[in-house]
Amino acid sequence: MRVDKCIQCIEFPCQDVMHENYIVPNIDVDPLEISIFLISEAAPPDANDYYYAAGDPLFQQTTVQAFNDAGAGVASIKEVVDLGVYLTTAVKCGKTGYGIKAATIKECSRILQQELNLFPNVKVLLLMGDVAIRSINYIAKSVGEDRVIPAGSTYKIRGLDYYFRNMRAFPSYLQAGPSFFIEKSKRRMIAEDISEALNLL
Repeated sequence: MRVDKCIQCIEFPCQDVMHENYIVPNIDVDPLEISIFLISEAAPPDANDYYYAAGDPLFQQTTVQAFNDAGAGVASIKEVVDLGVYLTTAVKCGKTGYGIKAATIKECSRILQQELNLFPNVKVLLLMGDVAIRSINYIAKSVGEDRVIPAGSTYKIRGLDYYFRNMRAFPSYLQAGPSFFIEKSKRRMIAEDISEALNLL
């Protein structure tokens, strides 16, 4: 299955993102083999830094390091995917500033919901950062369910059991991008969350 052939944004209504940086995963993946659905923040400013870009993109570097910190022993995004992990962003366009407006996250959560529905065997949601957490809460609300992750600082709410339908949800920190190498305390918590997620499989 080519994910980018199954979902798309048509109207591009959001005003605080770079539409020219719109990216939906273009990998060919067997949806039945995916057990972990990892959601990070937004598409990178440069498409060459995206998860599935050629070479050694930035998102690959930081994500592979995060999984190795968790004891996975991988060398590429392909090897992460081979573990049963699918990687995507909550917002499919690049950011124009530091933050992303709530309306944009909500709008893009509709696409993320379609994307998640493509994978029937997902057991774990890795929510990497506040935007991913808010997105999954918007999805839950749209289907008439309570929010998945409670309000609060991530360091206070992580480590508890949260579920969306039958999927275990882990609120964590952003692993995609340059800040990953800087914030060592968050890097340790990211590794703990990924390790626990992998142990559930």
